[in-house]
Amino acid sequence: MAKLNQILAIEKGVKTRVYSEVTELHKSTQKAGLMNGFHKTYQRKDEEGENYPPEHQKVRYVYSDVLKRVSRSLTELFDITATKDWANCTARADVIVDGKPLLEQVPATYLLFLEKQLSDLHAFISKMTELDPGEDWDSDPSTGLFKTPPLQTHRTKKVQRPIVLYDATEHHPAQTQLITEDVVVGYWNTVKFSGGIPAPRKAELLERIEKLTKAVKYAREQANSCEAEKKHLGKEVLDYLLGQ
Repeated sequence: MAKLNQILAIEKGVKTRVYSEVTELHKSTQKAGLMNGFHKTYQRKDEEGENYPPEHQKVRYVYSDVLKRVSRSLTELFDITATKDWANCTARADVIVDGKPLLEQVPATYLLFLEKQLSDLHAFISKMTELDPGEDWDSDPSTGLFKTPPLQTHRTKKVQRPIVLYDATEHHPAQTQLITEDVVVGYWNTVKFSGGIPAPRKAELLERIEKLTKAVKYAREQANSCEAEKKHLGKEVLDYLLGQ
């Protein structure tokens, strides 16, 4: 009697090999040239006629032999799959987190599903936009968002004004020049809002996911270490389908 994890380890290889063989036979037996043949000899009409060597084409595939090969391969596949599926009916384990069972007697197939979902959720949370650490954020109950204190900045406008380079004299007028200055004309009061996740909260969630993932993996290994009683159902099925 093997362990379920041993059956799972070899199942993929069996599937690959069986599907490859059956596919090759499927393609070959569709070709009439591989399943038909002939043998012909030449008989000259008289002694003076030309003589020709015999010609032949060998039959490569015989349906009865092909069906035996298919039956043998599929029997192996049916048996290992049945052994796995029957064992999965009893393969269960508790998911223990912080020393306490979070989930009890969970089937191995569900543990595998849960492990995949946790991996996807980890990727989802880890890539979520965080609050900008360069800002001071407060929770705003009225909007459910985070917001910053108002920040005032001024708005400027370019204004030209003349300056006197040389004062006027009795003989010469004053010399002036236009210069451009930035003059404050108003103020912006900015409040930033965000729905991003605080970095500590993200770290907390990821830690929980990672902890549960480890627990699920451990439980799955426990569940898959159960005994797998070998099943031999393939012969009955294939004898009925392809037997004489």
